[in-house]
Amino acid sequence: MAFVQFSKVSLSFGDKKILDNVSVNLKTGTKAALTGANGAGKSTLIKIMAGLQEPDGGERVAQKDARIVYLPQSGLTHSGSTLLQEADRAFDYGYKIQEEIDSIGDALKENPSNSAELLERHAALLARLEESGWYRRDALAESVLLGLGFSRADFAKMTDEFSGGWQMRIALAKALMQGPDILLLDEPTNYLDIEARDWLESFLQNFKGGFLLVSHDRYFLDVTINEVYELFNGQLNRYPGNYSHYEKVREAELKTLMAEYQKQQEEIAHLQSFIDRFGYKATKAVQAQSRQKMLDKIVPIEIPESLKKIHFKFPPAPHSGQLVFRAKGLTKSYDGATKVLDNLDLQIENGERLVVVGHNGAGKSTLLRIIAGVDKDFSGELIPGSGVQIGYFSQDNAETIKGSQSVLQSIEDICPLELVPKVRDMLGAFLFRGDDVFKSLDVLSGGEKSRVALLRLLLKPINFLILDEPTNHLDMQSKDALLEALKDFGGTVVFVSHDRGFIQDLATRVLELKPGSARNFLGGYEYYLERVASEAGGTVAGQNSGGAKSSQAQNAAGGNSRQAQNAAPAAASVNQSQGQKSAAAISWEEQKKAANEKKRLERFVESLGAQIEEKEKAIKALEEKMSDPAVYSNGAKATEVQKQIAAASAELDALNVQWEEAAEKLG
Repeated sequence: MAFVQFSKVSLSFGDKKILDNVSVNLKTGTKAALTGANGAGKSTLIKIMAGLQEPDGGERVAQKDARIVYLPQSGLTHSGSTLLQEADRAFDYGYKIQEEIDSIGDALKENPSNSAELLERHAALLARLEESGWYRRDALAESVLLGLGFSRADFAKMTDEFSGGWQMRIALAKALMQGPDILLLDEPTNYLDIEARDWLESFLQNFKGGFLLVSHDRYFLDVTINEVYELFNGQLNRYPGNYSHYEKVREAELKTLMAEYQKQQEEIAHLQSFIDRFGYKATKAVQAQSRQKMLDKIVPIEIPESLKKIHFKFPPAPHSGQLVFRAKGLTKSYDGATKVLDNLDLQIENGERLVVVGHNGAGKSTLLRIIAGVDKDFSGELIPGSGVQIGYFSQDNAETIKGSQSVLQSIEDICPLELVPKVRDMLGAFLFRGDDVFKSLDVLSGGEKSRVALLRLLLKPINFLILDEPTNHLDMQSKDALLEALKDFGGTVVFVSHDRGFIQDLATRVLELKPGSARNFLGGYEYYLERVASEAGGTVAGQNSGGAKSSQAQNAAGGNSRQAQNAAPAAASVNQSQGQKSAAAISWEEQKKAANEKKRLERFVESLGAQIEEKEKAIKALEEKMSDPAVYSNGAKATEVQKQIAAASAELDALNVQWEEAAEKLG
């Protein structure tokens, strides 16, 4: 079993401890994530594990011949070879082993009498080569490249022709093809679309070696890892289970930490108040000095930035009509021959959250640019609704962020008056924390400019948001904050995203684009995946439904049925609760019964949610009461309040169990 072990590893930058006696053991079968706040030292730790950076102290031990492969999050480029030639370089280790095998063969020919040791080495090398998959390298290269989104036509292209994101895909492909014992991946999904992420998930699930990865994609982590290492204040702590389980456990720990933090802050404020009031009075100087010594001895409790919950809301969306946008016969071609969009009809209504999905090149970003009015080179008719005010975001918006203003000032200048007190919270949600808010716009990185551009857009009074990859350059907590704000947004949203969890939580409708065709799914992303999966299995006939269509899609599907449109969401609900029946076999009465049951469950879940919220408020009020000196200094009162907290907590647990059971039935 291959392994790499770190014992009491330490590293400091100036007076800041990045790693403080960190120990970890990665071995064959390890499936782990590394998490922590931005700047906590995750990338640094991975570089030390890869042997690319020396720590100040500690020991790194790797098994002899263990192959450790590291992929940074950006910055790798390739040139001077075709894609297949570059991919073949991933197998350099095999060529080196083959060279040694050949040299042993030559040595045996020259001196066959001294063969025992050479034959043993020869056999060991042949076994290593076979286990590595080197003899199947051509098939492996093809499988990995296709899985990560390259086409066979790309195989003969020069690597110089690929953009930065595709350059990182090449680097990821090479890392995977090496078949390492230990794989270290820093943000491997940054440049992948959903299809490539799905493939990578499957690859890692079946990977026989061990891996440690950093990612801000919660869904990706949940389906690939079974343990989490959190780096916080230089310490590395292990949490068994997937990422969602880690968050639940850490949140419970954080409640205790927050209570201790609040108590410490009150103590600090009390001591500081005394010092400020009496520090310059001769009669109180001794007491003030004593309290200053007490204050200096306090070790501040820090709250993990990665687990702080940030909430904010956008300005109210201006009123608009029910029909927000309509397109008729929309057609777009870049070369005059191949149609990216072909005779597309699309209708978007107020309050919808429509996600546009499809493979690279299907026309997702093109459609968003046309709807936003940025791309005017198309044929067909666009009909905006009454009172619609559009806001459009893409990564190109970063180019508009320039000037000598600070980040804070640039946001305050456009922020509605009622939201000014929340500016720091909003900037924190977009990863501008501490002194980062005073950075000049001109010195920001591309990712930072993108975040500023997105926040500036979301602060404008608009009612139709068009968002192309809004979660790029955001960490998990920032995505959560943006997601909650968008779910509360009173307008309409059309978006493209490669973050599956984000799509699942936000989308209420799915538009699938394929080159020259389109299909509409009147349901969320889970429903869309179920339909696609069932169609692939031949149980449901593919068909256009709802407000988007194309002539090609209609011909392929055999027409469009209004009855099928109305039945789709109900059919999905029945499939979830009665998975033995196909959509075609469900009667109208069963659909109606399933829809009514779903509504009842939704009301019940909503009622339980309100009760849970009220119970949490009651517990919080009791905990605040417990911090009152008049209570905690009185044994009888303190005992009574503690009993009330315990009883309320038990009731809250029972409500949570009911909510989980009802939510499980609801699906």
